[in-house]
Amino acid sequence: MSDAVRADALLAQLPRKGRGRLKVFLGAAPGVGKTYAMLQAAHAQVRQGVNVLAGVVETHGRAETEALLGGLPQQPLVRSRYRGVTLEEMDLDGLLQAAPRLVLVDELAHSNAPGSRHAKRWQDIQELLAANIDVYTTVNVQHLESLNDQVRDITGVQVRETLPDWVLQEADELVLIDLPPRELLERLRDGKVYVPEQARAAIEAFFTQTNLTALRELAMQTAAAQVDADLTQGYRRLGQAAPALRGRLLVGVDADAQAERLVRHASRVAERRHLPWTLVHVDTGQARDENGRQHLQNAQLLAERLGGEVVVLRAAEVAKTLIQHAAERRASLVLVGQSRPLLRRRLFGGGLGPRLLRDTHGLEINVLDRDQARPLPRTRGAGEWVWFDYLLALFATLAASGLASAVASVLALPNISLVFLAAVLLVAVRSSLGPALVCAALSFLAYDFLFIPPTFSLTIYREEDVLTLLFFLLMAALTGNLAARQRRQLQALRDTQEETGELLDLSRKLTAATDRQAVLTAAAQHLQGWRDLQVWVVERDGDQGWKDPGGHAVALADTERAAADWAWQHDQPAGMGTGTLPAGRWWWLPVSAQVRPLALLGVREREGRPLSLQRRRLLAALSQPLAQALARAQLAQDLEAARLHGETEQLRSALLASVSHDLRTPLTAMRGSIDSLLALGEAIPKADREELLEGTRDEAERLDRYIQNLLDMTRLGHGALKLARDWVTPADIVGSALNRLRAVLAPLDVVVEVPAALPLLYVHAALIEQALINVLENAARFSPAHGRLLVSAAVQGDELCLAVSDQGPGIPEAERAQIFDMFYTAARGDRGGQGTGLGLAICQGMIGAHGGRIRVADGVDGQGTCITLCLPLQTQPGLEGETLT
Repeated sequence: MSDAVRADALLAQLPRKGRGRLKVFLGAAPGVGKTYAMLQAAHAQVRQGVNVLAGVVETHGRAETEALLGGLPQQPLVRSRYRGVTLEEMDLDGLLQAAPRLVLVDELAHSNAPGSRHAKRWQDIQELLAANIDVYTTVNVQHLESLNDQVRDITGVQVRETLPDWVLQEADELVLIDLPPRELLERLRDGKVYVPEQARAAIEAFFTQTNLTALRELAMQTAAAQVDADLTQGYRRLGQAAPALRGRLLVGVDADAQAERLVRHASRVAERRHLPWTLVHVDTGQARDENGRQHLQNAQLLAERLGGEVVVLRAAEVAKTLIQHAAERRASLVLVGQSRPLLRRRLFGGGLGPRLLRDTHGLEINVLDRDQARPLPRTRGAGEWVWFDYLLALFATLAASGLASAVASVLALPNISLVFLAAVLLVAVRSSLGPALVCAALSFLAYDFLFIPPTFSLTIYREEDVLTLLFFLLMAALTGNLAARQRRQLQALRDTQEETGELLDLSRKLTAATDRQAVLTAAAQHLQGWRDLQVWVVERDGDQGWKDPGGHAVALADTERAAADWAWQHDQPAGMGTGTLPAGRWWWLPVSAQVRPLALLGVREREGRPLSLQRRRLLAALSQPLAQALARAQLAQDLEAARLHGETEQLRSALLASVSHDLRTPLTAMRGSIDSLLALGEAIPKADREELLEGTRDEAERLDRYIQNLLDMTRLGHGALKLARDWVTPADIVGSALNRLRAVLAPLDVVVEVPAALPLLYVHAALIEQALINVLENAARFSPAHGRLLVSAAVQGDELCLAVSDQGPGIPEAERAQIFDMFYTAARGDRGGQGTGLGLAICQGMIGAHGGRIRVADGVDGQGTCITLCLPLQTQPGLEGETLT
């Protein structure tokens, strides 16, 4: 045995974190003492200091049981009215809110009152366990779903309240409460189980010596199977080979009334042999009536409830497909039902079982005989006979007879049969096997009656004509069968192609979606294209509400909102057709990735019928790429948030460094000038005092520009920059920027080339002016004394470009893409060492907010740097409809 299997076995024994433990008291029949034993165990827990709360305990008027229950705290039951009757049920929400350590819940298989959150009490217990609450519960063996047929055969009573076997198999502890049948019968006669009148009726109908003995055996077998499973798990923990690793059981079912019985039997066989099992239905494309489809769907749902896997295969040969699938899944046992005793099966090799035995090698084949206790007459639905297809067979025969009569004078007699064969082939292609065989029989009679001598008579004189007719009938049947089979296969391929197309189409749309909103919108548009279904894609809007992909609030009825909330909280389907809140009209499917739902699918048939199992599987398959797309969008959002967080941290660090150095320098100069003026006062010559004051003013303006750059960068980073656009001339922007920087630009030779006839700009004037100021200040800082600084404006294509050229050291091409990064300064020697490095980064943000761009090139006469701000031109006011170029 591998170490991985042993590790899994060891991990399985560890307490499941965050989940309570389930202890089941199992009995063969009512009255054996399950509830009494459960209450005794609860009192033992109370003596150990455990917080115990009785959720629901059915005493049935038994004095001993009521005495034990009276010593325990109880949660009040919830009352509801249904069809004029007051029903009492366990208060699930009250228990969850109280959150005791241990809850007592009697009658595990009980069906809840209509309108309850869950249809079955065992589903309530699953929710309690998920809330990390331990549960003690009771159940009788006749309530196990896989034993339903056996119990009916033993007692003659069809048990309606059942629970899936996996609920019992997942119990942490199973306690068998046994009582010999004679003692139980004595308790019944003494009125300790039911009141005397009920006890007498129960003994006559259900509690007979034979029935109780058989039920006792079933209870012991169930307990033994649980013990055997525990023993197997123990072997696996020791690293020894476990008998559970023996392959797989495949159960092949058809769309008939025997399907559910076969599934129950397969579940018991798989449990006893410790085999995983799969229900397989081979769809040959044959048309089925409503009863057949319902039988198949019930069997598939039952298999899922009992813990089996459901697989639907499409092929023409059932036996060959089952054998091939068994080889692919490494199955060791195939279980099928006995085929119906049809004449053609007797003549051509029997049913499915004999074909499997004949064609397989090394595979165990089990055939379950048909249920003879209940005769199953074959009923025909109203839509089983497609009268149009049989009318088509009749018309095709008449048309072939007319055509054959027209060409009888030209063609030889044997060739006329080809006309009838063509008619049979046409009917087979357009309909199914039944109409094709009818057409073959009619064509056979028409050919004999109209063309075989003596005509207009069914009498045949010549032996060769008999042989011709027999060959004709054989060929007609074979070609009709072949064409009908090809048609069924074509229809099956179309269905498969439709499902695959749905998946590919949705995947393609989701691939093009870049964020969560786009993913949800694409999914909603795709699913709303289904004509027979109404589909909603909703997501959480806060803690209580729901919203659609457009962000609009979705109003749900109380029943639908409760089902949607439960599906979201527990990551399980709920609503119509499920065991949880089935009173609604919608089926709610969580779209989940990893451990939590990301969205919710709400689906319902437009005609109000429950969704078919095939539709549910298709929707579940479609939810997988949707979940992956949502997870991808969420991951991209998280990565972007992480990147922004990193950049924010980098910005904060750089700002701190900037404040400690670049912002402190002007403050230091200002403080020194002010201290000199205060200390010396009039002793300083007037010219020196004015120089100190001008220096202080220059440093204050410089500090103001630094702070303005920081504020602008913060506004750009947080998306708070608002564009209050207006029409403005380029000359006004250039003139205002030069005027604000006249002191900084005084040492330079500034040349301005801005034509007056330039078109207007529709921009936020203050922001564009600030961007131009940052570029001018950057050029002044790197320009030599008395260097030339050229400011120009011109129209280039559909843009207006403002260019600033200097004669500084220039910027290497390798660094031109970096000068727009925050806190990057391209200092050269003693010049350009000051500044925060935010000026050009702010320029790029401001110009980009207007839809413009910034270019970097060589400066005046190939020396220095030229930075160009390009802004898009808009249709000029008063000239609508014309675009300036």
